[in-house]
Amino acid sequence: MWVVFPQRVMKMFIGEFSHTVDAKGRINIPAKFREQLNETFYVTKGLDACLFVFPEEEWKVYEEKLKGLPLTNKSARAFVRTFFAGAAECTFDKQGRITVPQNLREYAHLEKDVMVIGVGTRVEVWSKPTWDSYNDPENLSYDEIAEQMAELGI
Repeated sequence: MWVVFPQRVMKMFIGEFSHTVDAKGRINIPAKFREQLNETFYVTKGLDACLFVFPEEEWKVYEEKLKGLPLTNKSARAFVRTFFAGAAECTFDKQGRITVPQNLREYAHLEKDVMVIGVGTRVEVWSKPTWDSYNDPENLSYDEIAEQMAELGI
């Protein structure tokens, strides 16, 4: 007898889009991302001073991975705390905006201009100044990163 497991459909988020944060802490999410995020999704503290936005299915994948981390490992506990304590379940308003909680706006320094970027299985939200600094040729060498990826087998 054959058992057929449903395949997980991978969502692919790509591109970068410039937006602003309004006075109520709302950010417009590009339509192509809204379609893939569906009705309910999660926003949490990301790495490099940005926010991670996960579709519900991808959130569950990370949740399972984090549940498997050893409770006895101090770094694992710290990461899990930061990841979950800073998280918010979100939905879109009628204009395709999300309200980013104050603690997450402060963490990512989201004040006015923001970049919403697709990063494969998630979306990231960056303050535009932080994104520009991250992409500064003095801070980021695509060639050096490519060399390091080759060492990882990519």
